[in-house]
Amino acid sequence: MPENDAGRIRILALWKLLVRLTDEGHPLSAEELAKLLGERGIPAGRKTIYRDLAALRAHGADLLFTRRPRAGFFLASRDFELPEVRLLIDAVRAAPFITEKKTAELTEKLRGLLSEHQARETAGQAHVEARPKFDNEEIYYSIDTIGRAVAQKKKISFFYHHNAIAGNRIVRDGGRRFVISPYALIWDSDKYYVAGNYEKYDSVSVWRLDRIRRAEATPQDARPFSEVSDYRDFFDAADYAAKTFHLHHGERRTVELRCAESALDPLLDKFGSRLRIRGRDGGFFTVKAAVYAGEGLVEWLLQFGDRITVLAPETLRVQVARRARTIAAAYGVTETCGR
Repeated sequence: MPENDAGRIRILALWKLLVRLTDEGHPLSAEELAKLLGERGIPAGRKTIYRDLAALRAHGADLLFTRRPRAGFFLASRDFELPEVRLLIDAVRAAPFITEKKTAELTEKLRGLLSEHQARETAGQAHVEARPKFDNEEIYYSIDTIGRAVAQKKKISFFYHHNAIAGNRIVRDGGRRFVISPYALIWDSDKYYVAGNYEKYDSVSVWRLDRIRRAEATPQDARPFSEVSDYRDFFDAADYAAKTFHLHHGERRTVELRCAESALDPLLDKFGSRLRIRGRDGGFFTVKAAVYAGEGLVEWLLQFGDRITVLAPETLRVQVARRARTIAAAYGVTETCGR
């Protein structure tokens, strides 16, 4: 093998050893690195190792020498550091739309960004709430197809499925075909959605990706989002998600809410720190917000009981009160038997 080719192979193999086997707590000496290369059929002396390490440093590798915990060289910085990889692994494990199979595959790929010693540290260090995982392996292809269609401003077609009961079994129904103009992919409340326009309506709706099968881009140009939303320069997915509740669409309204101060954190979680507080009185305050007032908003409000009540509009007050009475009736509760 020509010397130049042998040198390239050697320095590449050396780099892989440094990436996989070294970190601040696990340095390797030049002698150890040479021995490891020899075990892989790549001869190298100590002087050659020093020369190759200097070449790697000259090309930007953050390689340091230390005498503690032992003398040796290690890779001091990586594209992703250990805390960042831990966060990504926990996010993958917690996301229900990522199947069990894909969770295992992605976790191993993320651990491959670390040294072997660091990768072992990521096992079992954080508790992630056990959640059911969806079984739609097509979701990864759907994400790719939809992302490309959004970038190219093309429509997509897909079959949208719901769960149904057949006898005592839960099954997937046959699905319904949709053709939509996609505007954005949105991750909200641990679910992945595509937001877009179904040509039958002049509005933006959402579809869950775990229910989408056979997604395909079409040659048809997408309908401009400016025709069906308030957005002009770009479709603001973050703003859209913040103004919807569980991504249920509805009529855009300005709502006024009376809120207990104990509900401040969930309000900030939903609306962000720009929320304007008015009229504090006796542990309560009022806020106004422009939202899409649909079924999702009613469901969101009900979880807070009397800590958040609707002051306006009156139609929403009536809708929430009617739903509360329906729930009470389902539990056999009347105004005279609340204990």
